Amino acid sequence: MNKKSGGRQVQTTMTSLEIIETLRELDSARVTELAEVLDLSPSTVHAHLSTLVDADYVVKSGDIYHLSLHFLGLASYVRNRRNAYTIADSYTDQLARETECRAVFVVEENGRGVYMYTYSGKHAVWKYSTVGKRFHLHQTAAGKAILSRLPRERVIDIVEQWGLPAKTENTITDRSVLLEELEAIEDRGVAFNDEEQLDGVKAVGVPVNGSDGRVVGAFSVASPANRMTEDRFEAEIPKILLGVANEFELENSMS
Repeated sequence: MNKKSGGRQVQTTMTSLEIIETLRELDSARVTELAEVLDLSPSTVHAHLSTLVDADYVVKSGDIYHLSLHFLGLASYVRNRRNAYTIADSYTDQLARETECRAVFVVEENGRGVYMYTYSGKHAVWKYSTVGKRFHLHQTAAGKAILSRLPRERVIDIVEQWGLPAKTENTITDRSVLLEELEAIEDRGVAFNDEEQLDGVKAVGVPVNGSDGRVVGAFSVASPANRMTEDRFEAEIPKILLGVANEFELENSMS
């Protein structure tokens, strides 16, 4: 976990959160497995798990623990707490159907991107959902689109906090290069990802504002590079995305 606040932390709470995150990553686990992964004593892990079970955040089946459906209600609340998030759902689906590619809607939280909605067209790169997954903003078209609408001081803060790690040899890893690209994205209104997050995958993204005039997220469409011709990559997909973005912002401003 990344320490962001700089304030006083309660270690027992941090341990419980690490156990929750590890259970998600492992899908389910026994006490001994968690203890080994987290480098904690089995008794400490067991105490935390017992507390989480009593609070209905974890369920136990035999000697195996996994996260409970209690998180489903929390996730639903978080995703629907802003009207713009709810509106984005249908537009993401529309993008997937119109482009026959994978379409996503992402937002920024604590300096990283979060997938809010994912839909797959028949030529999508992958079919499984990545809802809730976090990623580095500079590695994706949607992430760069969001960064282009943020104050540059905020962008620098994000870079200093999370760095510019590379996912492929095309990922931007230099701050000055990123800032130059953000200027270009701001001018044209569209961000491009030329195999910067995944080898063999290209994507196009556009930022969208909320009713308060501030960036609320970004839509993006991804496709295998061999299916993304130059005209489709630079003209057809951007035109579709910009049209959907305009419709989204109009509906959001009227709701």
